[in-house]
Amino acid sequence: MKQYLEALKYVYENGKDRKDRTGVGTRSVFGMQIRYDLSQGFPIVTTKKVNFNSIVAELLWFISGSSDNNELNKLGTHIWDANAEADYWKPKAKFPGDLGRVYGVQWRSWNAPDGRTIDQLAEAIRKIKEDPFDRRIIVSAWNPGELDQMALPPCHIMFQFYVDNDRLSLQMYQRSCDMFLGVPFNISSYALLTHMVAQVTNLKAGEFIHVMGDTHIYQNHFSQVEEQLKRKPHPLPVLKLNPKINDINKFTKDDIELIDYKHDSALKAPMAV
Repeated sequence: MKQYLEALKYVYENGKDRKDRTGVGTRSVFGMQIRYDLSQGFPIVTTKKVNFNSIVAELLWFISGSSDNNELNKLGTHIWDANAEADYWKPKAKFPGDLGRVYGVQWRSWNAPDGRTIDQLAEAIRKIKEDPFDRRIIVSAWNPGELDQMALPPCHIMFQFYVDNDRLSLQMYQRSCDMFLGVPFNISSYALLTHMVAQVTNLKAGEFIHVMGDTHIYQNHFSQVEEQLKRKPHPLPVLKLNPKINDINKFTKDDIELIDYKHDSALKAPMAV
């Protein structure tokens, strides 16, 4: 994960200190790109422990199209609890644990003006199989008409697939990038999604390209970042998917395994909400 550490160091050393929505304050750079060759190992940060089980649970929850934090809790993670309980959101929630029309809802049931719902992920998979040179194989979570119906407007807002011979690559644009806490999750989540979609379309995983807008470190994460930058990365682990799964909706946690993940100790930091 040398690329990630280099980007983290660049933001820490060259970013501009800015105010932000949460009131914590950030050090920020605008506009970065990092490429990960998925044939070289699974991209997960090794200079601290990253909870891969939570990454898997959240992605499966996105793919299911759910808005229910209770369903995510059942998968074994509580990473959205603070958003579900936020004072600004609770009066809008339709039921306890409702997060509104967040990522998975937009991926799987985008509301069209004529009353239809569009399953963007299923359509992307169909195009990869039937028209792999299409330049419109895109899934968007940024729905301006429904931002006020979300507990958190999406940070990773859209992604595009690209087929090159037998390899599938994915490029994701992220408008807001918490380099210490959030981005390590995002890297591994979208790398995992690339592998999963590649398998169900009979392709190999190519690259994950991460395009970042406001790329920042929260000011109360500086000491943790300094510690992390002193550490040296370990070799990347290997991802193993159940080869029998050929439908994106059929994956479970038991079908996804990370082999030989070596990492340094965890570095905890508060999440800004």
